[in-house]
Amino acid sequence: MKRFFASDFFYDFRRSPVTIVSFLVVMILLFCAVFASLIAPTNPFDPASLDLMNGFTPPMTPNEFTGSVFMLGTDDQGRDLFSAILYGLRVSLFVGFSAVMLALLIGVSLGLIAGYLGGWIDAFIMRIADIQVTFPSILIAMLIFGVTRSLLPPDQRDELAIFVLIVSIGLSEWVQFARTVRGATLVEKEKEYVAAAKLTGLGRVQIMRRHILPNVLGPVLVIATITLAIAIIAEATLSFLGVGAPPTEPSLGTLINIGQDYLFSGEWWILLFPALTLLALALSVNLFGDWLRDTLNPRLK
Repeated sequence: MKRFFASDFFYDFRRSPVTIVSFLVVMILLFCAVFASLIAPTNPFDPASLDLMNGFTPPMTPNEFTGSVFMLGTDDQGRDLFSAILYGLRVSLFVGFSAVMLALLIGVSLGLIAGYLGGWIDAFIMRIADIQVTFPSILIAMLIFGVTRSLLPPDQRDELAIFVLIVSIGLSEWVQFARTVRGATLVEKEKEYVAAAKLTGLGRVQIMRRHILPNVLGPVLVIATITLAIAIIAEATLSFLGVGAPPTEPSLGTLINIGQDYLFSGEWWILLFPALTLLALALSVNLFGDWLRDTLNPRLK
């Protein structure tokens, strides 16, 4: 622990107020999402706890029928917006983290194989990556989401919607991981420790997993941080368009989609607070990822 606090990494972190603030925001939002069931005053997605008489209650204003006061107001169904944001934040972060892990697994595996084996395998994987990168990732995610949902039985589409959403975003974001790992692998496989591993009789899979993979993970972690913000925005976009999280498990994007229907009728808080939460989360993750990329890049030292 003392070595960490004395390291250049922590020194750079201390000297960057923007990074400190963004890190704290991410940690606070992550804490709120994990412990949403303990922090939230109510479970907004339990129909038994809803009272339609509380609908459209402004923030910090007593409801004219029930007299109840809600910190961030309520939506059209009488759900406490603060509780809905906490539970929606949990869904958004879960989808974002899971999609990044899937993209990382696919991209790192394909990048290692392409960089180490080379030849037609490398050309085939990289041509697929080149084709995919020519299209916006959100369109690819929408295509995968639509095709996958159409293959599912109608009675299981809502139950598996979150899983389909994770797969869609993960399959649309693997290219950056694959390209980065391939480039690093091309450099690492020419080094002496790889030649020594071959002389000891290790197979290709063992060399890639035990020797090359640990040496190419540095830039992968930076890309994963930045991709997390992209995945969260992609999930919110899909949910806002009505092709993401189901109404029974709404995310921040779903709440924003609900709120925009009432923006011009005076119920501004239904849209504002979920949108601000999404903005704070995505911006903070992006800023922290940018700092991490610059700090771990030796060329910028």
